[in-house]
Amino acid sequence: MNGPQLSELPDESEQLGPYVRGLRRRALQSSELCAVRTFSDEFLLKFLRARDVDVELSVKLLLNYQRWRRESPEISTCLSPSSVLGLLNTSYHAVLPRRDHTGSRVLIYRIGQWKPKDWSAFQVFRVSLMTSEIISRETETQRRGLKVIFDLQGWSLGHALQINPFLARKISSVLSDSFPLKVRGIHLVNEPMFFRPVLAMIRPFLPEKIKQRIHMHGADFHDSLSDFFSSPVLPPEYGGEGPDIEEACKDWTNQLLQSEKLLQQIASHPTGDIAITPEDSLISENVENELSEG
Repeated sequence: MNGPQLSELPDESEQLGPYVRGLRRRALQSSELCAVRTFSDEFLLKFLRARDVDVELSVKLLLNYQRWRRESPEISTCLSPSSVLGLLNTSYHAVLPRRDHTGSRVLIYRIGQWKPKDWSAFQVFRVSLMTSEIISRETETQRRGLKVIFDLQGWSLGHALQINPFLARKISSVLSDSFPLKVRGIHLVNEPMFFRPVLAMIRPFLPEKIKQRIHMHGADFHDSLSDFFSSPVLPPEYGGEGPDIEEACKDWTNQLLQSEKLLQQIASHPTGDIAITPEDSLISENVENELSEG
């Protein structure tokens, strides 16, 4: 059975056991992780599926993840949705309720809703990390990955000045080799010409496979987006028939707020068992039911 086939197995499958134990053994032997005493099966499976159950590649990804968290405390140690509620309430970000035809999660970021005078780039990045931590717990997302739509309408000099080489490297690390999620596509719409210098700053840090998954659609994006996403997936504002973007943003904001305790646990102890309350379990069940119905 090859890696992709192993990824399809349920978490409790005995066939995954040797790979989970092998990754745990390698992690505990690492000098960088010697202070970490607990690696739950659930945590390790995220990394195995992100690398098609290749233990060598998975341990590298795990080391990069821990290193990134250690070197980015301004982002990783405060996973509190309520701390950025003002930004979330601007309808800045949504995870769409339906997956695409490949099973990928679809995320939308509306950059024009971010006011740089009110919210720093680190706070904005923290929103992305919180969402990533939540959806990376979903088995189907571990298998199918995610696709992102960045709506750059309203991009300004104020936004550009917030993205320096230091932050560009952090962004590229999460996209490529420091987070247990497969990035299947990055779609830019309404991108102005003066966004290109920022993209040029990020691109050198990206692996070739990610560069090839970047699609620039411009202002006339409805037809070209439909080549990648079916109509029921997208909001009407993006040429689809799904819930409108305001509703999608509000629903995801509520999901994040209901996950506040869970996110705080992840921030303090990401590698161990996370205590799931009945409320957390119900939230997760409701989300997965919505997706399966879609």
